[in-house]
Amino acid sequence: MGLFKRNPFGHILFVKRWLIRIFGAITHRRYHGFNELQIDGSEIIRALPDKNVLFISNHQTYFADVVAMFHVFNASLAGREDHIRNIGYLWKPKLNIYYVSAKETMQAGLLPRILAYAGAITVERTWRAKGQDIKREFNPNDTENIGVALRDGWVITFPQGTTRSFKPVRKGTAHIIKQHKPVVVPIVIDGFRRSFDKKGLRMKKKGILQSFIIKEPLEIDYENDTIEQIVEKVEYAIEQHPSFLKVIPVEEIEEQEKMNQMRTWENY
Repeated sequence: MGLFKRNPFGHILFVKRWLIRIFGAITHRRYHGFNELQIDGSEIIRALPDKNVLFISNHQTYFADVVAMFHVFNASLAGREDHIRNIGYLWKPKLNIYYVSAKETMQAGLLPRILAYAGAITVERTWRAKGQDIKREFNPNDTENIGVALRDGWVITFPQGTTRSFKPVRKGTAHIIKQHKPVVVPIVIDGFRRSFDKKGLRMKKKGILQSFIIKEPLEIDYENDTIEQIVEKVEYAIEQHPSFLKVIPVEEIEEQEKMNQMRTWENY
């Protein structure tokens, strides 16, 4: 029956559609109102195939980054050109969007469990758990679930596996790329760390200019590129390669934040 149609993970699409509509409406002003989301590359989203697309991005908060992507992707598909004004795009959201997240994060409370229903592919981190460094055996089911999601639609992943900047890209992302051969679309975000707390649930500061840059798909030789070469391409694409690391004086950072706030309010 259409009303109870499910995705490959057993989630009822009718329920998922309403979760996206409700949480999208609740969070919209966090990106267009209290703060301003500056988007570049909406036309790239509209040119992508419906399935087997892997979005790779740097990571600044647990949830605000992903929520912004749901807004931008659906707005772009609805014809918005680099903006998310008029939330009518939420009425018919793309339902085959998934995102990779740590299992412990999505099980930490009722709200994360609800958000997980909107498209989380939960994985067990092999290197860290409960704030401690660990060494855990790799779970092959995690990779298979990502493969299932790619065969059904789009997958968002944060290949560093952490919200800390300039941490190494995990090789697991490169293995997924070689195995499933998706279209790999880099995204570079900024401003979310200043706008929200680490979880991305509580607003920390208003008037911040958030940036969301969608880049052209990566050129990858799936057969001949090594894991190390793919990792390096990913690091450069999401601007997290060590060569991007610069020591910026505190005064310059504070001045940039002031300029961001001024630019945001000038747009109203």
